[in-house]
Amino acid sequence: MNSRELDAAGVTDPHLRSAYTFCRRLNACHGRTYFLATRLLPAERRPAVHALYGFARWADDIVDDLDRRETPAVRDRQLAVLEAALAHGLATGTSTEPVVRALAHTAARYRIPHAHFTDFMASMRADLTVTDYPTYQDLRAYMHGSAAVIGLQMLPVLGTVTDPQEAAPHAAALGVAFQLTNFLRDVGEDLDRGRVYLPADLLAAHGVDRPLLEHSRRTGRRDPRIRAALVAAEALTRTVYREAEPGIAMLDPRVRPCIRTAYVLYGGILDAIAADDYAVLHGRSTVPRRRRAITAATGAAHVAAARLRHGRPRRRPLPAPHDRIHSPQGTHE
Repeated sequence: MNSRELDAAGVTDPHLRSAYTFCRRLNACHGRTYFLATRLLPAERRPAVHALYGFARWADDIVDDLDRRETPAVRDRQLAVLEAALAHGLATGTSTEPVVRALAHTAARYRIPHAHFTDFMASMRADLTVTDYPTYQDLRAYMHGSAAVIGLQMLPVLGTVTDPQEAAPHAAALGVAFQLTNFLRDVGEDLDRGRVYLPADLLAAHGVDRPLLEHSRRTGRRDPRIRAALVAAEALTRTVYREAEPGIAMLDPRVRPCIRTAYVLYGGILDAIAADDYAVLHGRSTVPRRRRAITAATGAAHVAAARLRHGRPRRRPLPAPHDRIHSPQGTHE
């Protein structure tokens, strides 16, 4: 399957194919919901999405992996090495680091603004020192780099039927909605990392603070104040989903089933959290396998219908080996 995707994308260089394959494995291994939705994309666009996910996952694992024991100073140096590799890769179009090699090729091919990657790395660096956010506005500033820019990176790959600038706020909101969903699902795991991503002002409005969360996590005891705060966080997250939803219709019709599927699957995580009575401090809520399968099958049917209506996508020309493209243009198909 991966060879077919790379052939469809016109990627023939063996080293580049190996880099994209590595990113695809990262997506398949770690991004279960994301990977499932990505399989609904036209084949020639999947490698680019794998590259964007693979790089983001690589950086995120430096700061977040609970199984690793490096000190913050060591992780800071590792991020600095990755940032240097990123800068060199974007400037030259190549890298010895597989995730950067694939990313640099994708950025050039789809004219993704380099500022999106710089902003992403700034938020990754914040995770080394920032352990909580006083207000929702503070959290949104962090999520610009950690989530909104992911949606903006994806937009040129997906293509739009409108001016990309019109679709951009919705794409950014979808990235934020997905991350807020993850924050709500992973409250307990994030506490284990020493972080609280739910805004302190939202928690305080319901009489909750970090010590209370830690006590509940440690003892397994439920608290109605925590439940009320989590219900409020869910409501806030759903408002961001509503901000994002109109953007799906602005995308290339052939990619809409993929994004709609991701939208439904991630929203389903919120449903699962509610069904578990907001017990996120004591276990991870997941979308039932049957619901995932039904959602994916529905998405596949919509893909087939879109292909019948619109035909197969046009293959994009590959850039020259060291093509340095900094234009912020998106695809407008």
